[in-house]
Amino acid sequence: MLFGNALIGLREGLEAVLVVSILVAFLVRTDRRRALLQVWAGVGVAVALSVTVGAVLTYTAATLSFEAQEAFGGIASIVAVAFVTGMIFWMRRAGRTLAAQLRGQLDEALRLGPVAVATVAFLSVAREGMETAVFFFSSVQSAGGGTVLPLVGFLIGIAIAIMLGWLLYAGAIKVNLSKFFTVTGVLLVFVASGVFAYGVHDLQEAGILPGLNTLAFDVSNIIPPTSWYGALLKGIFNFSPQTTVLEAVVWVGYVAIVLPLFLSPHRSARRPAEIRTKEAK
Repeated sequence: MLFGNALIGLREGLEAVLVVSILVAFLVRTDRRRALLQVWAGVGVAVALSVTVGAVLTYTAATLSFEAQEAFGGIASIVAVAFVTGMIFWMRRAGRTLAAQLRGQLDEALRLGPVAVATVAFLSVAREGMETAVFFFSSVQSAGGGTVLPLVGFLIGIAIAIMLGWLLYAGAIKVNLSKFFTVTGVLLVFVASGVFAYGVHDLQEAGILPGLNTLAFDVSNIIPPTSWYGALLKGIFNFSPQTTVLEAVVWVGYVAIVLPLFLSPHRSARRPAEIRTKEAK
């Protein structure tokens, strides 16, 4: 669970840090430092809300029966996959214009007042925080409890993200963010496919989906779940030595659909010359 959660923490954390650094840099460069307090207040509320959501999900699951826990965990896993999938495509599409959009929103909020400024900061960070909370809960469920690896992974990823964000803001390093988000996006496709398959398995154990005892393969003799390499495969890809047919179909189907779409050439806006030519016709 360490690598996959660290990757999520790094990706989500860096997105949030970049958003905050864009807002802070805009205020500093336009000599409106007084509004920094409202920005940090909005960020603080977003972080607090994310932690609260994670705690509520964990507490709610602990009070349920086994079948209800499996159903709840399965649904949460699928929701987490939806969040992560949306995240990687959203950043791929909006990454180039994100800074301009945030500056425009913050400039408008400054005219409206302190509450509007805090709201812009809150909304900009809350999305990443909520996604992280749901994915963290899903990771804890798939780990089966009794381990701190999901939390350690997230904290490592978030710590690296904060360090990278600070270095980027200070100009100490330069990172090709487009390539960074492409590489992490590909890795996250495989991480999300494992979480998707595990969510389906939870729903099978809850009796919502059929095929719990219909296995696609059983390699537990070759890859014991208690072995270091078995734990590594589970930690990174949520791989199960005993995989049902439905889990395998979901895993392969998700990768076969999402990965080519993510790697396909991005349709950028048409060049002004092309637009003018079309309009002239």
